[in-house]
Amino acid sequence: MTEVEVVKILREYFEGLFPKVCPNCKRCFATLREYIQLTRRIGQPISYDADLDDWTTVRPMGSVALANCPCGSTLALGTESMPLPRRLSLLNWVNIETQRRGLSPSDLLDTLRDEVRKQVLAGTGQPDTGKY
Repeated sequence: MTEVEVVKILREYFEGLFPKVCPNCKRCFATLREYIQLTRRIGQPISYDADLDDWTTVRPMGSVALANCPCGSTLALGTESMPLPRRLSLLNWVNIETQRRGLSPSDLLDTLRDEVRKQVLAGTGQPDTGKY
């Protein structure tokens, strides 16, 4: 699996999580693009399995990226609903790439997050059709 393929997988998955509603202010983010434009990212994404150095788990906990809604509430985009085989293959890819690149898992996930955000905001790669 290449980084381009991983970014495509992540982008498609996260676009599929919308619309998303803030539980506090009830603001509806219709698309991933709108979410990126209106929220403020918080820190680096977290891979719970990588943080536990549990690379061979059969039940991955997944990853989460946090952002603040304009109202101040913290929102999360996570991989908990991603199909298990996909999560396992991505976890394996992260393990291999962190070793190969000499990066922490959070640094690698942040790089992926930046690329997804860049593509979504630029309207490149697979388009966000707004139907999610």
